[in-house]
Amino acid sequence: MTPRTKEQNEDIRLRRLAQIRKAAADVFLNKGALLEIRDVAAQAGLGYGTVYHYYSNKGDLLNDLLWDALDRAGRWLEAPRVNPGTTDSESVSLERAAAAGVRLLQLWAEDHSVYLLYKLAGEGFASLPEGRSSPLSNAFRQEVLTPFAALLETGSAAEGAAASGGNAAESPDKLQRAEMLLAAMTGCASLSLRRGKLHEEAGDIARLLKF
Repeated sequence: MTPRTKEQNEDIRLRRLAQIRKAAADVFLNKGALLEIRDVAAQAGLGYGTVYHYYSNKGDLLNDLLWDALDRAGRWLEAPRVNPGTTDSESVSLERAAAAGVRLLQLWAEDHSVYLLYKLAGEGFASLPEGRSSPLSNAFRQEVLTPFAALLETGSAAEGAAASGGNAAESPDKLQRAEMLLAAMTGCASLSLRRGKLHEEAGDIARLLKF
């Protein structure tokens, strides 16, 4: 039998990590801080020893899961297309924000790790020790909150940043509005997510919140 190459071993390692993180997100959504490594192993269909080889404690697993999710957390902020017949600037902004809200909800339906990131961000990452929660909170603010506040203000995260020299929506009121809306979205999405209906109910939730 031909030995695996270094590249093949690395590919296996990365796929296994992704499998474990996905399972951990699903378990955490149901059990919260009561999550145990054995629960993750069962959800992933892996042996306890296999998961323990990669993560010896749930704190490291949760921390890694959240940072990995942050890499994908802002994709929905990319400006969606608007109706070509819409010319009023305020209407365009509202339409863009509504479309972005639906995109975020659908992203959560497809990627529970990203949903978990937003949910825990609304709780100030209290599940993590201070040494880990502070860097993650700062990164979330920079990568998600500030661009989202700019999108709510101008209809485009990129345009909002450009208009203010890269310091878009840094005022406490604008950031607080963005935080409150995201918290409301995670709460509304929770029930649909548990029922497996979030993707098709995303538009209803966005309309309910008057996005």
